Amino acid sequence: MSRKISSLATISLALFLTLSASAQESWQLDPNHSSAQFAVRHLGISTVRGTFTKVSGTVQLNEADLTRSSAEVTIDATSVDTRVETRDNDVRSPKFLDVQKFPTITFKSKKVEPAGPGKLRMTGDLTIHGVTKEVVLDVDGPTPAVKDARSGQQRRGASATTTINRQDFGVSGAPSVVGDEVTITLDIEMIKPAPK
Repeated sequence: MSRKISSLATISLALFLTLSASAQESWQLDPNHSSAQFAVRHLGISTVRGTFTKVSGTVQLNEADLTRSSAEVTIDATSVDTRVETRDNDVRSPKFLDVQKFPTITFKSKKVEPAGPGKLRMTGDLTIHGVTKEVVLDVDGPTPAVKDARSGQQRRGASATTTINRQDFGVSGAPSVVGDEVTITLDIEMIKPAPK
């Protein structure tokens, strides 16, 4: 009897692992419909907003259990756009992001938790200016998949926000002018790659 129970347990475990693996789907970020925004206080009296226009990455989505999902995102730091060229050059300079030495900003998730209907909390490592710190993203989504009528591809969307202290990442330029607290928002659209 114990041998039969053991065999059933082994079969059940194998079936569970197979189902978990089949539930994992790979989605690619669509760079044409994804961006990263940031907001920071200027002189303590107003908020300046900017965008990184080049964002790429991959999301491993487990539909059956979203807590088993993961994400990796890469932001091209040179693509910063605050609508003022001199300010953009300042952000790219060694005073701030130093994009010559550190051309990318990256995020790699480590844990995903439910946070209410349609919401998740994603913990992971954020690397800015060559410094890596753990942060938590508040995620809205992912949305249900929709079919793009033009391309036939499946698409989903999500938005994620976190707030950091730039000093923690060694971005210390203009302390009396630029606030330390920076809010970062990722707006992403994902495409399911065609089967090989």
